Amino acid sequence: MAANPLDWRSSFPALAGGQVYFDNAGGSQVLGTVAESIRDYLLNTNVQLGASYFTSKRSTERYGAGYAAAAKYIGASDSEIVLGPSTTQLFRNISYALDFESGDEVVISVIDHEANIAPWVSLAQRQQLILKWWLPNTADPTNPKLLAEDLKGLLSNRTRLVTCTHASNILGTIHDIKAIVEAVRNGPSPEALVGVDAVAYAPHRKIDIKELGVDLYAFSWYKVYGPHMAILYATSRAQGQLRSLGHHFNPKDTLEDKLGLAAASYELVSSIPAVLEYLEGDSPKWDGIVVQELALQETLLAFLNRRDDVTVWGERSADSTVRVPTISFTINGWGSQEFVETVEKESKFGFRWGSFYSVRLVEEILGLGKDGIIRVSMVHYNTSEWHILSVKCLVSKYKLT
Repeated sequence: MAANPLDWRSSFPALAGGQVYFDNAGGSQVLGTVAESIRDYLLNTNVQLGASYFTSKRSTERYGAGYAAAAKYIGASDSEIVLGPSTTQLFRNISYALDFESGDEVVISVIDHEANIAPWVSLAQRQQLILKWWLPNTADPTNPKLLAEDLKGLLSNRTRLVTCTHASNILGTIHDIKAIVEAVRNGPSPEALVGVDAVAYAPHRKIDIKELGVDLYAFSWYKVYGPHMAILYATSRAQGQLRSLGHHFNPKDTLEDKLGLAAASYELVSSIPAVLEYLEGDSPKWDGIVVQELALQETLLAFLNRRDDVTVWGERSADSTVRVPTISFTINGWGSQEFVETVEKESKFGFRWGSFYSVRLVEEILGLGKDGIIRVSMVHYNTSEWHILSVKCLVSKYKLT
């Protein structure tokens, strides 16, 4: 593990450019080794897969190595994953491959990114399913949470699918996926599929897919320091419920066969081993990442929580067991867009305002308008030094005193 976060920063060429990246939940910076791999593929092995000549064999090997690395990263087999352009696309694809019976039920979390809502709403409409909304616990209205206990009352013997987010891309809250899976397995329809959007979680924690016990699980590599593509995992049990979207004459044995649709760019797939080399090359690195991100969220939350004119939406605790460093807030007297754009005019900070495709959460649950929230989203290559500067900027330039 690198002793100093600055050592980690050297792996990301974009960080040398002066921009302060606080929009990492929208997309992390890419590793230099990933960019080099993509370049090398395009310049030296950019041919169609599966031919018998030398360069095609090499290209096929690199593509296969990318798939193997992606599966290894989450503890799955190659046959259990598919790579594609985005989590949004992969969830949409699988929603067209599932086939339930009229009157069956799907339970959908209302606080998710729309990528993990719209496909299932559409599925319910097409197949005449009963759609049940899983509402968060709002004992603290600023900190809504998905609790397994609240899910139990929504389950019935017709439940076929339950979906939720591993960590909210607005609130930063980590949900107890193992408890949610257990609630389903001990419920009236234990064979129901559990589908999880891990896009906002994956950059911050190591993933062991078998330990979680989920049936469907997806995240985007471009949020995890890699290429602009995504991964979807499905158990063999879930795959048994899928029809293939591929050509009728093609194999139907793996998840890629069923859902891939030749949509995974070869050069991007071939770069995934570089992500693993960075994250798993030093076995304690994930421990160091958690420690570094804890320091970052402690710094920002300590400042925000002291203020009477700031509302933090989500966990106000910096405890790394309950949140990731995606921190959202609003400020009395400031519109979210107004504040972000004012700060950015005179600084190198890059952060965001809005609802970030979680419109139902922001508008229906949090009760905020289209202006949404201010979001500062960090990963381990951000530094406390930059945080101190950002706090000073907010206080001195914009009179948050």
